[in-house]
Amino acid sequence: MSRIIALTGATGFIGGAVARRLRAQHWQVRALVRPTSNRGHLAGIGVNWIEGDLGDQESLDRLVRDTCAVVHCAGAVRGKTFTHFARVNRDGTARLVRAAVEQDATPRFLLISSLAAREPHLSPYAASKRQGEEALAEGSGQMRWSVLRPPPVYGPGDKEMLPLFRWMARGIAPVLGPSHARFSLLYIEDLAEAVLQWLACANTPKQVFELHDGQPNGYGWEDLIHSMAQLKGRCVRRVTIPAPFLEWLAKLNTIGARWGGYTPMLTPGKVRELRHFNWVCNNSPFSKETGWTPGIRLEEGLQRTLGLAPKSHTDPIPR
Repeated sequence: MSRIIALTGATGFIGGAVARRLRAQHWQVRALVRPTSNRGHLAGIGVNWIEGDLGDQESLDRLVRDTCAVVHCAGAVRGKTFTHFARVNRDGTARLVRAAVEQDATPRFLLISSLAAREPHLSPYAASKRQGEEALAEGSGQMRWSVLRPPPVYGPGDKEMLPLFRWMARGIAPVLGPSHARFSLLYIEDLAEAVLQWLACANTPKQVFELHDGQPNGYGWEDLIHSMAQLKGRCVRRVTIPAPFLEWLAKLNTIGARWGGYTPMLTPGKVRELRHFNWVCNNSPFSKETGWTPGIRLEEGLQRTLGLAPKSHTDPIPR
């Protein structure tokens, strides 16, 4: 049986962690990469690179040939329009699915989606991720597949959550959502381990699964602030960012991107995602099917992400 995994997004935060974990478990990794992408962080671990992108059907065919599974981590997370997101998150997924189902020995297919796909009305990004899931389901034929919808994923090397955590570590907590909002989180190594557990279970159903770090009802902003205060041994001041200010900043950033030629992260759609009140996940179905359980809770995840020494249990908790 083939031990080759076709991987997309290996040069990114999530895909890189998955590649390293796969190689540590002696899987052969064949990864799609753009010629201009930086792959230095994976040098020396034995990845077989296939140059191309999700718009190139020939390179996708070479990527999936003779593989036992496809793990699709690549995706567009920045963009101004639905068309920009859909070109990668929907159409690129559809091409990769087509390449997989056309193989003589059809591989299994795992799509790393996003919890945002649960609320596709919120943003072009969320809509494109949902449509990517639908492209997989509709184009899969007899191919076995699953979708993982992680919540915000963090860890060393993350560029999205790290700025927020660094501000909090300095004693200032910018609160970007409503005070009653609750959200799940997931440490990067637990997501990579979930991929391995899925690979180990040959008969997982065609299903969408959510993941979280073991906190059943997720976190509120005060939970996050208190955890950081415990970790740093200092007070962390809450600073509420008003919704109108965030919306104004997003519009300004979108206009600036149009004139400056860059791809924006903060957009009106992203603000709607940030302001959504419920991003809590349910681990139970995936754990039941695979036996996976998360190993890194929030305090340890923050320590690892920020490179902090563990706090002693005798240290006082700041109020």
